[in-house]
Amino acid sequence: MTTGRTHTSQWSTEFLKKNASSSAVKSPRRPAWKNASSYTAGANIRKPVSATSSKTSSSSKNSSLSADRSSPSKQARPPNPETENPVPRYYGIYLDVKARLGIVFGGDAREGERKVKYLLECGANVKLFSPDAEISDALRKLADSGKIEWVDRKYQPGDLAGGWVVIVADTASQETNEAISKEAKKRNILLNVMDVTPLCTWIAPSLIQRNDVTVAVSTAGTSPALARRLRERMSDHDYCQCLRWADMGPMLAGARVEQRSRQLKVTPDQWAQSITDKMLDVFEGGDTGRARAMLIEALETHDAANRA
Repeated sequence: MTTGRTHTSQWSTEFLKKNASSSAVKSPRRPAWKNASSYTAGANIRKPVSATSSKTSSSSKNSSLSADRSSPSKQARPPNPETENPVPRYYGIYLDVKARLGIVFGGDAREGERKVKYLLECGANVKLFSPDAEISDALRKLADSGKIEWVDRKYQPGDLAGGWVVIVADTASQETNEAISKEAKKRNILLNVMDVTPLCTWIAPSLIQRNDVTVAVSTAGTSPALARRLRERMSDHDYCQCLRWADMGPMLAGARVEQRSRQLKVTPDQWAQSITDKMLDVFEGGDTGRARAMLIEALETHDAANRA
């Protein structure tokens, strides 16, 4: 195969012979691609591609395509839970309502009564709004005995004055629910409208209580039935053994008082490590004194290590 330069030389010789009689011989016009300073012989000639180079080229293209497909900018965007999941995230807390005013709307024998009684158990001052025809006998007795304040009617604007936390147990009227929500926001009062999550500034979890231990279960308002089912399962001693530890609560509280009075240096992690399965077995066997001694010994060991 001749190169580009050889081909040009032969073409130039023939051109000069044919135009020898001409007084002004013009140099042959070189193709533009040959005038480039970077031109090299044979650069314009397409060479046959070997099978190996073809595979390499194909592989290179496939790799490039794969890279494009795997590139984060090319991939399908994963869902953003902040913008595409409308369920708000709740900050789990326990409220101290002692001596604070808790207002409840709805005094039926189920939800209203349960909410009022739980507020009372926690030390709140309770004000109940419920028509006479709808209040339960138990709540009427509490009102007659002066344990709660009862207003014989439904909600009216201004009823949230002085309230610290509000619970709407009677949610039959959406108009009333929204009016209470609007007033609660204006007064900056904590509000729970039962089973109407969008109007709530807090939601009530499903609670499991055993001695001083309270376990709260929440599904962020998406499935109250699931939260209840989990509570029932966790409360079933034959199904879930985890609440066995709660029975040691009073003993652990006493040991904590001693640890603080003796100023034993123990971290929270070390405290947790000191509560062992063996200690639980001894406690459940009826030997509370020995179980407590095991705990104190473990705390003393951690204290000595921390001071070394």
